Amino acid sequence: MAKKPMRILPEAAKNLFKKAATSKYPFEKAKLYEGYRARVVFEKEKCIGCKMCMRVCPAKAIEIILAENQPQPQTGPDGNPMPAKKLFDCIMNLDRCIYCVQCVEVCPKKALAYTQDFELAQLDRKKLKLHYK
Repeated sequence: MAKKPMRILPEAAKNLFKKAATSKYPFEKAKLYEGYRARVVFEKEKCIGCKMCMRVCPAKAIEIILAENQPQPQTGPDGNPMPAKKLFDCIMNLDRCIYCVQCVEVCPKKALAYTQDFELAQLDRKKLKLHYK
């Protein structure tokens, strides 16, 4: 049976005026949906250093460390020194993170939160290691 070369023309004409199935992403902002999980951010003031986020992270992408600059102890109303709240830093390895946000869900003080920042591609792997100070 001989193939008809012109058989594709009706199909091409039909698809010529259809709306594109793909997005125009680099030129138009992508539409993100409610609950889209992207880069995780850290709020130093809320962290109590429990390291629950480190324990539940399946990719071992989070490190909670004691901050270099700790506040000085305060003097209480009775004149005795009161210990200051310790501050912690977070090192987030975005090249390991799988964006499951288990760390966000387990944090008792909500020191971690996810954003909708998904444009994280880098040529230098060192730029994917974020140190939240």
